[in-house]
Amino acid sequence: MSGDIVVVGGTSHPELIKSICEKLNIQQTKSNIKKFANGETSIQILESVREKDVFVIQSGCGHVNDNFMQLLILISSCKIASCNRITVVMPYFCYSRQADIPFLANGTPKMTNTSSIESLSDISNSGKKLFVSQNGTLIANLLTTAGADHVITMDLHDPQFQGFFNIAVDNLYSRPILEDYIKWEIDDYKLDVDNFVIVSPDAGGAKRATKIADSLGVSFAMIHKEKKMRVPVVIDSAPIMQRQDSIANMSKYITTTMLVGDVNGKTCIMIDDLVDTGYTMLRAAKLLKQQKCKKLIIVITHGIFSGDAVTRIVESNKQFNLIDKLIVTNTIPQNDHVEKFSAGGIDCKVLDVSTVFSEAIRRIHNGESISSLFERGWH
Repeated sequence: MSGDIVVVGGTSHPELIKSICEKLNIQQTKSNIKKFANGETSIQILESVREKDVFVIQSGCGHVNDNFMQLLILISSCKIASCNRITVVMPYFCYSRQADIPFLANGTPKMTNTSSIESLSDISNSGKKLFVSQNGTLIANLLTTAGADHVITMDLHDPQFQGFFNIAVDNLYSRPILEDYIKWEIDDYKLDVDNFVIVSPDAGGAKRATKIADSLGVSFAMIHKEKKMRVPVVIDSAPIMQRQDSIANMSKYITTTMLVGDVNGKTCIMIDDLVDTGYTMLRAAKLLKQQKCKKLIIVITHGIFSGDAVTRIVESNKQFNLIDKLIVTNTIPQNDHVEKFSAGGIDCKVLDVSTVFSEAIRRIHNGESISSLFERGWH
């Protein structure tokens, strides 16, 4: 590898950075990252990056805001040190779920966490639009202002996020890695393709799951979820305090799910780009088991598993016997998650994405096309 390439890493995912550097046959550039007593981040780049092609690697996981601020300071430090170009490598791009703001037909924002039914009614009746933060534009501006010239990521939750940038953004796909694993490692696919189904847990992931199903030559199913506002029935003659209590104690939404497709007696592979709390995944898994699927394998690109998500998944699996195998990539550190899943009786496999990212870095540094990585990955 050319001596003009430099890899600078943050602290969010040191194992992935090490693996990428090994595949590039280079050493990670030394830096000193520390925090002051009040939580401020301080960074020193301990080697020269002058006129170098710098790749800053930091996944948007863990303590997201701290790690993102660390990324911005790393970029700025390299820029000030007179590097030639800065490419930001974010295997999981944080804030990508906040790319757009859905509005209702009357022009008001669609509120998903409304404090009360009455407050939602007030918003709708006021005829005014609330000012909601445009986080997509903000994140893009922060990265470019800090000095980023190029961004590489994988499986953006909302692909339109790329449109907020005025610099190049390469959104790599995990699909080739997932397809290869399904083809060569899952016996049910090799032995009985006709009884094999790719499932999307919601409408948002249907396009991704359909492409995988078409590539593998198997059938496709989708779980459709609707969330409707519950209309409270309040007796006008009831006392005011009693009416208020009935509204406050009533669940705000009714969620209904339905399966589109046939999974009876078949092996299902549920594909999702991101799992955070795990509620959607578990709801979908329960529905598939109710529809008598023979086996359920869940494949996830970004396994965030925030808070008590792992415990929730393990307990649900013990109670309902939902998941036969769980597959995640290492865009986010998974060692602790795998340990907990294994202890809870869930077979968990981690797929390595370092080869794809290292090849993308090599090609970008050498001025080569990376288009083949979108369809075929790299082996």
